[in-house]
Amino acid sequence: MKKIILTLGEPAGIGPDLGVLLSKTSLDRNIVVIADPELIRNSALKLRQKVNINTLDNIDDKTISGKGCINVLPEILQVKNTPGKLNPKNSKYVIETIRKAAQFCINGEAKAMITGPISKSVLNKGGYKISGHTEFLADICKSESVMMLMNRQMKVALHTTHLPLSKVHNYVTKKSLIKTIKIIHTDLKKKFKIKYPKILVTGLNPHAGEDGILGKEDENIIKPTVKKFQNENIHIEGPVPADTAFLKKNVQKFDVIVTMYHDQGLPVIKFNDFKKTVNVTLGLPITRVSVDHGTALDLVGTGMIDISSFKEAIKVAKSICND
Repeated sequence: MKKIILTLGEPAGIGPDLGVLLSKTSLDRNIVVIADPELIRNSALKLRQKVNINTLDNIDDKTISGKGCINVLPEILQVKNTPGKLNPKNSKYVIETIRKAAQFCINGEAKAMITGPISKSVLNKGGYKISGHTEFLADICKSESVMMLMNRQMKVALHTTHLPLSKVHNYVTKKSLIKTIKIIHTDLKKKFKIKYPKILVTGLNPHAGEDGILGKEDENIIKPTVKKFQNENIHIEGPVPADTAFLKKNVQKFDVIVTMYHDQGLPVIKFNDFKKTVNVTLGLPITRVSVDHGTALDLVGTGMIDISSFKEAIKVAKSICND
């Protein structure tokens, strides 16, 4: 059976701890972690947890299951890791775990990848100019991508992702918005088996521009783009003011709410249910799901971390893969 690949992200963060704690509850024999075995072993010692590390030579090797079991495909750290202290010298390690997981999926050797939290700043200091998993994986897969966060109550997709707010309006164009909505519509049908997706689109400006008084993008770009898809018999509405887009009636009516930028939509869904929210990358030829929290350096080794998002990410990945 094809595997699901886990990457643990930043080695100095809580990723290794998450792997250890997950092995106590959620890791079956079809889940393989790409990591340095010594990193996991040291994390287990710090957490005072017993783990049975099954080291693989390749992804098709025999795997094991059971409480405390973790199947590891080795990727060795560049330098010794100090828990809680970021080191740009280990950036290559982080990048390679992600790259290898993606390649296994692209090659059809794995059916999904689940990613742990990374530090974008330390990766950039290490010489890798990436703004996040979403964009990096799109480059690897040579495809367009859309970030969508989801929990059991709602789905929120972003038209733009990791951009300075001052630059967002430059990326709200008819061409780019058409591309975003097409990706969302296609993957809601393909990956989430929603036959007729219902999509709600927010405006860019306060009050969705107030008829052009507070900005022209809503009237001149977003509105005609939405109309184009309506003419194609796609169930889509907007632009609506972002401050009312997440009213209960809208969350219940629409399958996804599309926001124009990162902090327009994410605070709402994280407030709604931070622990059970996960990140799904749409548009890729592979399945990628991620936790929706950071590296939490201050919690490394404390055992006081919540594995709910990682457990939910595994559930979502399996659901997409029809497991």
